[in-house]
Amino acid sequence: MTERVAVDMWFDPLCPWAWITSRWLLEVEQVRDVDIRFHVMSLSVLNEGRDLPEQYQDLMKKGWGPVRVCIAVEQAHGGEVLGKLYTAMGTRIHLGKEELGRDMLAGALTDVGLDPALADAAESTEYDEALRASHEAGMRPVGTDVGTPVIHAPGPDGKQVAFFGPVITPAPKGEAAGRLWDAVLLVAGTPGFYELKRSREVGPVFD
Repeated sequence: MTERVAVDMWFDPLCPWAWITSRWLLEVEQVRDVDIRFHVMSLSVLNEGRDLPEQYQDLMKKGWGPVRVCIAVEQAHGGEVLGKLYTAMGTRIHLGKEELGRDMLAGALTDVGLDPALADAAESTEYDEALRASHEAGMRPVGTDVGTPVIHAPGPDGKQVAFFGPVITPAPKGEAAGRLWDAVLLVAGTPGFYELKRSREVGPVFD
C-alpha cells in the first residue's frame, strides 16, 4: 500500500484561480495518495509598495481582512479548520458573489461552527506577523513574481518541489484530476523547468 504524502497549497481567499485550483486538489486527494494542507498567503502583502491601478489598490486594502481572519482561525483551531473556513469563504466570495466585509466573514465563520466574533481579527494588526511568516514560507521557494496558487509537494524523486499554478478552469474531476496531478508533478520535478503558459481566453468557471 502506497504511503500517503502531504501536499501544501498557499491561498488568498480573494483569488478565483486559487479557489479553482484548491477544488481540483481536493479532487486529487480522492484519487491519489495525497493529503492536502492549506496555508495562507496574502496578495495584499505581495503587492505592498507596487504601483497598481486604483481599483486593484482598493481590492488589496479590503484583502487584509480575510487573510487576518484565516490566520486567527489557524492559530486557534489548526490547519484542518482553516481548510474548512477557506471552503466557506470561497463559496461565499466566488459562488455567492458576496461583498468582502464583516458580514461575509462572520457568515463564513458561522458556516464552520466558529464564533463570528473572530471576524474582529480583520481590523486588527495582531496577526500580521504570523500572516507575513506564513506568506514568506509559501512564496520563498517560488519568488515574488508570481501570486497564488502556490503548491509545495514531494516530486517524483521524493525531493520537495514548489511551483505556481496550475491555473485551470474549470477544475477537472475524478481521474482527470489525478492525471493532471501526475503531469504537473512530473513537469515541476524536472530540473531546470520554469514555465509552461498560454493566453487565457476564458474567465474562471466554478463548476
